[in-house]
Amino acid sequence: MRNLAEKWTAMPDWRTAVIDTPGLAIRSLTGLHQFLVSGDLVAWSKASRIPLQPVGAFGTATGDTCTIQVARDRLLVVSAVPSPVAQGWHEQGFAVTTVSAGLMIFDIEGPAAADLVARATTLDPGKASASAAISFAGMNAVVYRHGERLRVHVDRGLAAYFWTWAATVSGNLIAAQA
Repeated sequence: MRNLAEKWTAMPDWRTAVIDTPGLAIRSLTGLHQFLVSGDLVAWSKASRIPLQPVGAFGTATGDTCTIQVARDRLLVVSAVPSPVAQGWHEQGFAVTTVSAGLMIFDIEGPAAADLVARATTLDPGKASASAAISFAGMNAVVYRHGERLRVHVDRGLAAYFWTWAATVSGNLIAAQA
Protein backbone atom coordinates (compact mmCIF):
# COMPACT_ATOMS: atom_id res chain seq x y z
CA MET A 1 0.00 0.00 0.00
CA ARG A 2 1.22 3.48 -0.86
CA ASN A 3 2.41 5.66 2.02
CA LEU A 4 0.39 8.86 1.53
CA ALA A 5 2.27 10.61 4.35
CA GLU A 6 5.29 10.93 2.05
CA LYS A 7 3.60 13.65 0.00
CA TRP A 8 3.03 15.97 2.98
CA THR A 9 5.54 18.39 4.42
CA ALA A 10 7.11 16.99 7.58
CA MET A 11 6.18 18.85 10.74
CA PRO A 12 9.10 20.54 12.44
CA ASP A 13 9.68 20.07 16.14
CA TRP A 14 7.90 23.29 17.10
CA ARG A 15 9.70 23.49 20.46
CA THR A 16 13.05 24.04 18.75
CA ALA A 17 12.23 25.13 15.19
CA VAL A 18 13.85 28.44 14.18
CA ILE A 19 14.32 30.22 10.88
CA ASP A 20 17.37 32.38 11.52
CA THR A 21 18.70 34.45 8.64
CA PRO A 22 20.54 37.77 8.60
CA GLY A 23 18.01 40.35 9.73
CA LEU A 24 15.15 37.93 10.35
CA ALA A 25 14.31 35.33 12.98
CA ILE A 26 11.08 33.31 13.12
CA ARG A 27 10.26 30.84 15.87
CA SER A 28 7.19 29.10 17.16
CA LEU A 29 5.88 29.92 20.59
CA THR A 30 4.57 27.14 22.78
CA GLY A 31 3.11 27.11 26.26
CA LEU A 32 0.73 30.07 25.94
CA HIS A 33 -2.99 29.72 26.56
CA GLN A 34 -5.38 31.00 23.90
CA PHE A 35 -9.10 31.43 24.27
CA LEU A 36 -11.86 33.17 22.34
CA VAL A 37 -14.34 35.38 24.09
CA SER A 38 -17.58 36.10 22.23
CA GLY A 39 -20.49 38.34 23.15
CA ASP A 40 -20.53 41.03 25.84
CA LEU A 41 -16.81 41.80 26.16
CA VAL A 42 -17.28 44.33 28.97
CA ALA A 43 -19.12 41.70 31.07
CA TRP A 44 -16.30 39.21 30.37
CA SER A 45 -13.68 41.78 31.40
CA LYS A 46 -15.45 42.35 34.72
CA ALA A 47 -15.85 38.61 35.36
CA SER A 48 -12.24 37.78 34.43
CA ARG A 49 -10.63 40.90 35.91
CA ILE A 50 -8.61 41.19 32.70
CA PRO A 51 -8.54 44.78 31.37
CA LEU A 52 -10.35 45.25 28.09
CA GLN A 53 -7.56 46.82 26.00
CA PRO A 54 -7.78 44.97 22.67
CA VAL A 55 -5.39 45.61 19.81
CA GLY A 56 -6.00 45.09 16.10
CA ALA A 57 -3.72 44.19 13.20
CA PHE A 58 -0.22 45.58 13.73
CA GLY A 59 -1.26 47.10 17.06
CA THR A 60 1.06 46.57 20.01
CA ALA A 61 0.07 44.27 22.86
CA THR A 62 2.05 44.07 26.09
CA GLY A 63 2.18 41.96 29.20
CA ASP A 64 1.65 38.31 30.05
CA THR A 65 -2.04 38.51 29.16
CA CYS A 66 -3.24 40.43 26.13
CA THR A 67 -6.55 40.86 24.34
CA ILE A 68 -6.62 40.83 20.55
CA GLN A 69 -9.69 42.08 18.65
CA VAL A 70 -10.72 39.56 15.97
CA ALA A 71 -14.31 40.74 15.36
CA ARG A 72 -16.65 43.40 16.71
CA ASP A 73 -17.82 41.16 19.55
CA ARG A 74 -14.93 38.67 19.73
CA LEU A 75 -11.49 38.63 21.33
CA LEU A 76 -8.58 36.26 21.19
CA VAL A 77 -7.03 36.29 24.65
CA VAL A 78 -3.41 35.15 24.85
CA SER A 79 -2.07 34.45 28.32
CA ALA A 80 0.66 32.73 30.27
CA VAL A 81 -2.08 31.33 32.54
CA PRO A 82 -5.37 29.53 31.76
CA SER A 83 -8.62 31.46 31.49
CA PRO A 84 -9.85 32.67 34.89
CA VAL A 85 -13.41 32.17 33.61
CA ALA A 86 -14.77 28.68 32.85
CA GLN A 87 -15.40 27.62 29.27
CA GLY A 88 -18.92 27.81 27.94
CA TRP A 89 -21.82 30.24 27.90
CA HIS A 90 -22.24 32.64 30.83
CA GLU A 91 -25.49 34.34 31.82
CA GLN A 92 -23.77 37.74 31.75
CA GLY A 93 -23.89 37.46 27.93
CA PHE A 94 -20.56 36.02 26.84
CA ALA A 95 -18.96 32.70 25.96
CA VAL A 96 -15.38 31.48 26.49
CA THR A 97 -13.81 28.84 24.25
CA THR A 98 -10.29 27.46 24.66
CA VAL A 99 -8.50 27.38 21.26
CA SER A 100 -4.91 26.69 22.35
CA ALA A 101 -4.80 23.36 20.51
CA GLY A 102 -6.23 24.90 17.34
CA LEU A 103 -3.88 27.83 16.79
CA MET A 104 -0.10 27.91 16.38
CA ILE A 105 1.80 31.06 17.36
CA PHE A 106 4.89 32.39 15.58
CA ASP A 107 7.14 35.29 16.62
CA ILE A 108 8.90 37.23 13.87
CA GLU A 109 11.66 39.72 14.59
CA GLY A 110 14.45 41.63 12.93
CA PRO A 111 14.82 44.46 10.43
CA ALA A 112 13.82 42.23 7.49
CA ALA A 113 10.45 41.50 9.14
CA ALA A 114 8.98 44.48 7.26
CA ASP A 115 10.01 42.87 3.95
CA LEU A 116 8.37 39.61 4.98
CA VAL A 117 5.17 41.46 5.93
CA ALA A 118 5.18 43.25 2.56
CA ARG A 119 5.06 39.84 0.87
CA ALA A 120 2.40 38.50 3.24
CA THR A 121 -0.31 41.16 3.12
CA THR A 122 -1.46 44.28 1.33
CA LEU A 123 -2.18 46.08 4.61
CA ASP A 124 0.08 48.90 5.74
CA PRO A 125 1.97 47.57 8.79
CA GLY A 126 2.51 51.16 9.94
CA LYS A 127 -1.20 51.64 10.56
CA ALA A 128 -2.99 49.56 13.16
CA SER A 129 -6.48 48.41 12.21
CA ALA A 130 -9.53 47.55 14.30
CA SER A 131 -9.31 43.79 13.78
CA ALA A 132 -6.20 41.61 13.96
CA ALA A 133 -7.87 38.89 11.86
CA ILE A 134 -6.42 39.40 8.38
CA SER A 135 -5.29 37.57 5.27
CA PHE A 136 -1.57 36.88 5.79
CA ALA A 137 0.64 34.72 3.55
CA GLY A 138 -2.46 33.49 1.72
CA MET A 139 -4.34 32.30 4.80
CA ASN A 140 -6.47 33.64 7.62
CA ALA A 141 -4.31 34.70 10.54
CA VAL A 142 -4.30 36.92 13.61
CA VAL A 143 -1.42 39.40 13.41
CA TYR A 144 -0.23 41.99 15.94
CA ARG A 145 2.91 43.18 17.66
CA HIS A 146 3.96 41.96 21.08
CA GLY A 147 6.74 44.19 22.29
CA GLU A 148 9.30 44.46 19.47
CA ARG A 149 8.16 41.26 17.73
CA LEU A 150 5.43 40.56 15.25
CA ARG A 151 3.18 37.75 16.45
CA VAL A 152 1.19 35.60 14.01
CA HIS A 153 -1.46 33.02 14.99
CA VAL A 154 -2.43 30.50 12.27
CA ASP A 155 -4.63 27.42 12.27
CA ARG A 156 -2.46 24.55 13.52
CA GLY A 157 -3.29 22.54 10.40
CA LEU A 158 -1.68 25.31 8.29
CA ALA A 159 1.42 25.75 10.47
CA ALA A 160 3.66 23.62 8.22
CA TYR A 161 2.48 25.61 5.19
CA PHE A 162 3.23 28.90 6.95
CA TRP A 163 6.65 27.60 8.01
CA THR A 164 7.50 26.53 4.44
CA TRP A 165 6.27 29.88 3.10
CA ALA A 166 8.33 31.82 5.68
CA ALA A 167 11.47 29.77 4.92
CA THR A 168 11.03 30.39 1.19
CA VAL A 169 10.50 34.13 1.66
CA SER A 170 13.51 34.30 4.01
CA GLY A 171 15.66 32.63 1.35
CA ASN A 172 14.36 35.03 -1.30
CA LEU A 173 15.20 38.01 0.91
CA ILE A 174 18.78 36.75 1.35
CA ALA A 175 19.10 36.16 -2.41
CA ALA A 176 17.82 39.67 -3.12
CA GLN A 177 20.48 41.16 -0.82
CA ALA A 178 23.29 39.30 -2.59
